[in-house]
Amino acid sequence: MQRISIARALVKKPKIILADEPTAALDYDTSIKVLSVIEKISKENDTTILMVTHNPEIAKMANRVVKLRDGMISSVRVNLHPLKATDLVW
Repeated sequence: MQRISIARALVKKPKIILADEPTAALDYDTSIKVLSVIEKISKENDTTILMVTHNPEIAKMANRVVKLRDGMISSVRVNLHPLKATDLVW
């Protein structure tokens, strides 16, 4: 169901995608596949992805990481060397 929802969101080639825990309840291999698709769409279609995750490993693929604490921004970090989805391990 999760993969179908993601596919439906991507089919219209939006300029921005809001992804709330897109890998929740997915096994590792499927999570990497989903993240790889998101990564590909972002690069090929110049799509901005705003992704919420509790997984610090997934945050390593972001260009910018914004951390929240008690509903407030606690830090903003620019990631000069984002990892590819296939390089993530958890």
